[in-house]
Amino acid sequence: MAVLLPLLLGLLVSLLGGLYLLGMFRKRQPNEPPLDKGFIPWLGYGLDFRNDSAEFLRRMQKKHGDIFTVQIAGYYFTFIMDPLSFGPVVKEARAKLDFETFAQELVARVFGYHSAGNDHKMLEKASTKHLMGDGLILMTQAMMENLQNLMLHNVGSGSGERKWHEDGLFNYSYNIVFRAGYLALFGNEPAKKMGSTDLAKKYDRDHSEELFHEFRKYDRLFPRLAYAVLPPKDKIEAERLKRLFWNMLSVKKTMEKENISGWVSDQYQFRLEYGLPEYMQDRFMFLLLWASQGNTGPSCFWLLLYLMKHPEAMKAVFGEVQKIIKETGQEVKSGGPLLNLTRDMLLKTPILDSAVEETLRLTAAPVLIRAVKENMNLKMSSGKEFSIRKGDRVALFPYVAVQMDPEVHPEPEKFKYDRFLNEDGTKKSEFYKNGKRLKYFTMPWGAGTTICPGRFFAVNELKQFVFLLLTYFEFELINPNEEIPAIDPNRWGFGSMQPTHDLQFRYRLRY
Repeated sequence: MAVLLPLLLGLLVSLLGGLYLLGMFRKRQPNEPPLDKGFIPWLGYGLDFRNDSAEFLRRMQKKHGDIFTVQIAGYYFTFIMDPLSFGPVVKEARAKLDFETFAQELVARVFGYHSAGNDHKMLEKASTKHLMGDGLILMTQAMMENLQNLMLHNVGSGSGERKWHEDGLFNYSYNIVFRAGYLALFGNEPAKKMGSTDLAKKYDRDHSEELFHEFRKYDRLFPRLAYAVLPPKDKIEAERLKRLFWNMLSVKKTMEKENISGWVSDQYQFRLEYGLPEYMQDRFMFLLLWASQGNTGPSCFWLLLYLMKHPEAMKAVFGEVQKIIKETGQEVKSGGPLLNLTRDMLLKTPILDSAVEETLRLTAAPVLIRAVKENMNLKMSSGKEFSIRKGDRVALFPYVAVQMDPEVHPEPEKFKYDRFLNEDGTKKSEFYKNGKRLKYFTMPWGAGTTICPGRFFAVNELKQFVFLLLTYFEFELINPNEEIPAIDPNRWGFGSMQPTHDLQFRYRLRY
């Protein structure tokens, strides 16, 4: 008995410790948000959140109100669903609410990259220099040249280019924009190495096609990989793809190209000076590719589909495109020079801008997550304060909280191309909740210190693609009566959403 007693006590302590780690003993303290741990120890609502985040959060909001804490896979997340209360989270100092802790865990799991320690500052510096302001002039030109290579290389060739081609609208949009963006950022094959400019351009087309094909395989695995729930067979495939991309995007191969963007080369140089080993630089290149090209193509799909389904919107955008071309003195015709689409032209598209913003409102759904570094209070717009515990997570899901709120955006499920236009044609930025003007009325790019640094380049990519397609191509859905597909619920939280299935369309050159 004397021997058994210590063993029993040890087992009891271990059991209680395990239950504690599983969250069994956590209780709501005074002034804390409503607590809902779910019925499964440790996992909590992990499956519900992964399977359909939007529906889960709508259900929790209806049950608990505009702030609540739920257990998801061992962590406690406090969701704030009142957009008037977003400010304190977005503006809070990193000493209290930090994004990098969560981000580092995710990129290590998904890309095999381990942070150099000041990645966010290096990314922000390179993006400010090359993807914003005057830096966009060079990037717009590079994107234009690569879009022309992929979309218009048969113009004027006399090789039957007026023939109709069929493809999936999602596949086509994602394919073209991904490949052009990749080439604009990571550079082109040198003409000198290939023997001629035409051969170098053909190599770029073939190589980028191969890269996209492999990227889509990885893209399909991404949500479950991010949640660490891949089955064994898919885990093996994910590891194969990671190694493939580390090789295809290696700094050794990338730096042999010409026209490499300053955005890529500067970040390579930053990390070289920081002492990051080359194999980790290769992994970072893969991260840059996904971060820059994983969302724009799907957004192009949704924009084109909404325009095709709403003739009045298509007419308005097409008219604006034609007007801008005419104002620059250019004429697109058979045998004529290719359109020179500049950044200045892209700054004169209020109708297209509104259609883009409306598309993102309907289909961009990131989750903004912050790690709580110390015990703190959060003040809601109602004036009530809630205590948040160190070690928890604070999260915003703007798609449900504001972008689909009928009080903020009447008939939120409908595509209204002019929703973000005032009557005089200027940009509309005044939206209200409970009679108060909202600062955050749509948040496809995130907000605060973690707002997407490449958002201006991404919008330019999207607009350039649509500009060229409307100008040079005739296109239509194979089945005009086919309904707009639903959003794939497995991808909530990762940026631009994807459809549950593709729609077939056909296209041909006008000239």
